[in-house]
Amino acid sequence: MQLPPARDLLASFVVFLVALPLCMGVAIASGAPPALGLLTGIVAGLVVGVAAGSPLQVSGPAAGLAVIVWELIQQWGIGALGLVVGLAGLMQLVAGLSKLGRLFRAVSPAVIHGMLAGIGVLIFGSQFHVMLDQAPPGNGLANLVAIPGALMDAAIPPDFSQHQQAALVGLVTIVAIVAWTALRPKRLKAVPGALIGVGLGTLLAVGLGLEVSYVSVPDSLSGALNTPTLETFGLLGQPAFWGSAAALAAVASAEGLLCATATDQLHDGVRTDYDRELAAQGLGNLVCGALGALPLTGVIVRSSANVDAGATTRWSATLHGAWLLGLIVLLPGLLGLIPVASLAAVLVYIGFRLVKPAQIAELKRFGLGEVGIYAATVGTIVAVDLLTGVLVGVGLAVARLVWQTARLEVTVTEDKETDELVVALDGNASFVTLPNLAEALEALPPGRVVRVELHDLQHLDHASIDLIERWADQYARRGGDVHGWPVPHLHPALEAKADDDTDDTDAEAAK
Repeated sequence: MQLPPARDLLASFVVFLVALPLCMGVAIASGAPPALGLLTGIVAGLVVGVAAGSPLQVSGPAAGLAVIVWELIQQWGIGALGLVVGLAGLMQLVAGLSKLGRLFRAVSPAVIHGMLAGIGVLIFGSQFHVMLDQAPPGNGLANLVAIPGALMDAAIPPDFSQHQQAALVGLVTIVAIVAWTALRPKRLKAVPGALIGVGLGTLLAVGLGLEVSYVSVPDSLSGALNTPTLETFGLLGQPAFWGSAAALAAVASAEGLLCATATDQLHDGVRTDYDRELAAQGLGNLVCGALGALPLTGVIVRSSANVDAGATTRWSATLHGAWLLGLIVLLPGLLGLIPVASLAAVLVYIGFRLVKPAQIAELKRFGLGEVGIYAATVGTIVAVDLLTGVLVGVGLAVARLVWQTARLEVTVTEDKETDELVVALDGNASFVTLPNLAEALEALPPGRVVRVELHDLQHLDHASIDLIERWADQYARRGGDVHGWPVPHLHPALEAKADDDTDDTDAEAAK
């Protein structure tokens, strides 16, 4: 058996440090015991990490699913959580084996970059408060607006309060990450900056005995199992229950596979096998359902931390689940030495890195429409939530495609040398643009020589071909002459017509 590379060992520990508080935090936000989030994190590593189609993506309980899970628990009860998660996992597994995962590759780059930037802003805004040992005040916008006030509370008065101590730990962590990333020796290149930052932050907090918040770990996972009972299987007779599972499967699949696409943007390694990734996510949720744990999906926070830490294979994602299991079972007290502010500082740094202003200039090369889609995606994610932001971005991308498809410019000029009227088509000629095309052709004066030019035409559908063909016949009967039409290769019917005309001509010549 091949041993994991050293870089992946170190990266897996960084991902573990990032995943630990997130697993518990998402569980609390979902209205479930923290241990259920930890169970999901373990399954995400040991099951999904091994089978994943996106080797560097890290799965786990996700903030994007917290609202949905909360509603499921309110509607069906915590005891039914395992059954609905397992059913959703089965749907994902079947979809992945049916080769439906690849459909998620059809996403505009503007939406992907916007999702990354929006998530980065959300992470930065919320974790900045956690880094100061304060609770985030609300949604994305509220968290950003409250940052100046949080800084003032942490700085005034200068009495080295808990908030100021946490700020010191967070600042040391971030400075250590930045300095190590910029100045680390080549022989220690595999050591990630996040590991150095958390290590120094922990030494500072423990060494000075700072009164800050530390990681809280449950005493036991065995008592936290929430396996489905025979009574809960009675819910399978209710169509609404199947609808809840289908909704969970759809959202988890969309978030996980979009995250896989976003993760591919962060590295130059193996690309995602979407069908395999979807099947792996489904398998993981089947196991989570059997344990009664939270649903899992791909998570960009852990995935970006994995890439930043230098991971190169699936070993990192797999081992982070093993570290979760081992430390929680064997050494739960050791985790209690890590200050929450230090872990939050790692996320603040990751969130800042995800927001890349240079992407705006890159998207601008393809038109202001792409920039608009990017801005709308980011703004909606920050103002509303992740899923809504992605849906808005995808909707705008589709709307822009429809607009581009429906754009046709018909330009009529006169060639003075040949005394021809030149009708140039630019764009996409489809049934949607028939009124404009018909109006332009019918406005041409009779009895002239008309040349049809299609050099700048991207698409010509059957309806447009039929219109031009009928117009050309009528125009010729009124004494005009049409050059450049028909163009046989544009449509099978015209090609067949051209072949018939050629046969007739050959027959006449033979006579």
